[in-house]
Amino acid sequence: MKDKIRKFEIRMRMAAGRLFEKGMKKEPGIDGILVTVGLCIIALLLCIVMKDSMTKFITDIVQALGEEAEDILTGVRTGVTS
Repeated sequence: MKDKIRKFEIRMRMAAGRLFEKGMKKEPGIDGILVTVGLCIIALLLCIVMKDSMTKFITDIVQALGEEAEDILTGVRTGVTS
């Protein structure tokens, strides 16, 4: 009887191991596609919901980068302490 129980335990462990391997196998491409689609949906929602805020934010960034570029090109560095 103990021998049958032992064989059953071994078979169950082997079956669980095979099931675990199949379940944990990563399918190529599907994860990347799902992440990309999810990020696109989030970006679209942000664009719709925060249209005005994003426009101001992007304008401020572009303006600050433009000013910094002008300062670098003219050799004048403002706001930098040595």
